[in-house]
Amino acid sequence: MSRQRMWAVVRAGITTERVALAGAELADEIGFDRVTVAEVARRFGVKTASLYSHVTSSADLSQNITLLALEEMADRAADAVAGRSRLDALAGLANAYRDYAREHPGRFAATLAALDPEIVATSAGPRHARLIEAVLHGYELDRTAQVHAIRMLGSVVRGFITLEMSGSFAHSEPDPGESWTATIEALHALLCSWPTADVT
Repeated sequence: MSRQRMWAVVRAGITTERVALAGAELADEIGFDRVTVAEVARRFGVKTASLYSHVTSSADLSQNITLLALEEMADRAADAVAGRSRLDALAGLANAYRDYAREHPGRFAATLAALDPEIVATSAGPRHARLIEAVLHGYELDRTAQVHAIRMLGSVVRGFITLEMSGSFAHSEPDPGESWTATIEALHALLCSWPTADVT
């Protein structure tokens, strides 16, 4: 990096964390798939090359946004389930995800992006799994059933949110909020009566 570019970065107060945050803000504004290093550089008022000491490519930037969003959403979900159990904990977790998606649509989309296994292991991804396990603890499922339930909850909750964000429920009645509440209550009922015998 030239000395002129280096001083531009210093004046702008640019750090790796700020680059990721700026990318996350852009994702909420224009969509996660449209965020590039060049777009973030324009936000800081510097040349694209000036950011390459903090991010190596747009793919690297996208990964950093995903890691940031996973951490933020895990923090919010942890607060939502603390001190709660069964239906209250289930609703707290699900509502935390839905509220985050509504407030930060681009960041939520980033949480659905695939990461390399090595990156996943050091990300907040495992925290989300542990939070779901904590919610399921009140339902007293065996280990195998718990794995199935974790996958089911992730699929239903994130699937509903993704469809709602895409406008799939916008042109029919009742209001999606009613379906959301009914879905959470139905999940609770299913978890309370989870089948223990193998299905053949």
